[in-house]
Amino acid sequence: MGWSPDGSAPTWDELTAMRGPDRVDDMAQIEQAEARLRDAMLAGDVAALDDVLSEALVFTNQTGARLGKADDIAAHRSGLLRIERLDPREQPLVRLLGDGAIVCVTVDLAGSYGDQPFAGRFAYTRLWHRSPGGRWRIEAAHCSAVEAG
Repeated sequence: MGWSPDGSAPTWDELTAMRGPDRVDDMAQIEQAEARLRDAMLAGDVAALDDVLSEALVFTNQTGARLGKADDIAAHRSGLLRIERLDPREQPLVRLLGDGAIVCVTVDLAGSYGDQPFAGRFAYTRLWHRSPGGRWRIEAAHCSAVEAG
């Protein structure tokens, strides 16, 4: 199953018809995992972040720096990074791949890093992986700044 010829993602009803109940359940689990991630980022909840981020996480931020799970957790734990607003601009695009899922979403983000406030639009791509125990965790992520338009 692929994207439509016009580049749009399938609708929920199309996914239900094509993938069956197990894949629909996977979609629901990814949506819940994305919601947990968003809530954890807004609250600076390091325990919740620890739960959704893989030990082997590779995150490439908007400057091209590669960070790991420890870097991300430390920034939230210390208060260096504070997220005050994280508003999706669209419904996330989700593509299921066996025990993996790719999520692409553009968000309006605001907060502070150290003493510096920031705000902007960012495109995120995340690779989620389901462990043999059934838990979904982020293995890799990328963030790019997007010009607001």
